[in-house]
Amino acid sequence: MTVLILAPERDFTADRMVKVLGHRDVPVARVDTAWFPQQASIDAELRGGRWVGTLSAGGRAIELEGLRSVWYRSPSAFGLPAALSATERNWAMSETKLGLGGVLASLSVKWINHPSRNADAAYKPVQLVTAARCGLTVTDTLVTNLPDAVRRFAGVGETITKAFGAAAVIEDGGRKTTFTQRLDASDLDDLRGVEVSAHQFQRWIPKAYEARVIVVGERLFAAGIHADSAETYLDWRNDYSALRYDRVEPPVDVGTGILEYCVALGLTYGAFDFVIRPDGEWVFLECNAGGQYGWIEDAIEAPITEALADLLEKGLAA
Repeated sequence: MTVLILAPERDFTADRMVKVLGHRDVPVARVDTAWFPQQASIDAELRGGRWVGTLSAGGRAIELEGLRSVWYRSPSAFGLPAALSATERNWAMSETKLGLGGVLASLSVKWINHPSRNADAAYKPVQLVTAARCGLTVTDTLVTNLPDAVRRFAGVGETITKAFGAAAVIEDGGRKTTFTQRLDASDLDDLRGVEVSAHQFQRWIPKAYEARVIVVGERLFAAGIHADSAETYLDWRNDYSALRYDRVEPPVDVGTGILEYCVALGLTYGAFDFVIRPDGEWVFLECNAGGQYGWIEDAIEAPITEALADLLEKGLAA
C-alpha cells in the first residue's frame, strides 16, 4: 500500500517525508498537480461504487486502489498548455479540478488533511468563531469595507490590520509581501481602497512572545517565537534571522481547546499561531491547516515529520 504525497515539486519538507518513509520501507509516490495534464494523466473507472485505475506521473503508474493515505501539502495549480485561450484555460481548469480533484477527494483513505477540510478551515472568521467555541481566547475583530467602521473600531483601542489569505502577490514581475500593520493617524486619515474589498482589523495584543503549535493527530509540538527587532515584534515573518526559538508547553486548557478545534473542523494537522501576553494568557491568532513546520522542527528538534509519518504509514480509513 502506497502513501501519496501531493506537494509542490520544490518542497524540502516533502523531501524529508519521502526520506523518512523510505527508511521505513513504506512505498511512497510524490506528485505535483502542476504536472497535469502535460506530464501526468488520470485513468479512473467507477466500479462497484469506488474509483479504480491509475494516476500516472513521472513515468510511474500509481494505482488508486493501492493507496493507504494521502498527504496534501498545497500542491501547485494545474499546468495547462500555454496555447489555450483564456476561455479554454478557465474551462480546462474547472473541469480538471472537478474531475481529477473529485476522483482523488473521493478516495476512502487517510488524508492529512482532506482538501475540503482545508478549504473550510481557511476562512479566518470561521477560525475565530471556532476557536472561541473551543474555549480559546480570541481578540476583538472587525470585518468591513466601510471607512467609518474602521475609524469607529480604531477609536476604541490600538488596532492592526492583516490579510485574510495569502500574504504575498506577484506583481510587476516580482513577489510582494504584506505584513501585519499597526494603524496610525495617517492611515485613518486616508482609508481610500478599503471600500473595494473586505478587510480584517483586530485589536493590538501586547505580547511577551508568540508561539506556533503544530498539531499532528493528538500530538502537540509547540515553539516559542521570540522577536529580537521592532519589525519582528510586530510580525515575526518580517525577518526570520531576528528570531529565537524554544520549546514551550501550552497551558492545559489551551491544549484541550486546540484539539477540540481540530475535531470541530475535521483536521488531522494544523499550524496554530498564538500571542502570549505579558500576564501569560495565550491568545489565538489563526490556524493554517497546511502551514509550514520544517524550520520549527529543526529549531526545537521536534519529531514532527516522524509523527506525520506514523499516521501516513498507518493509513486509517477516513
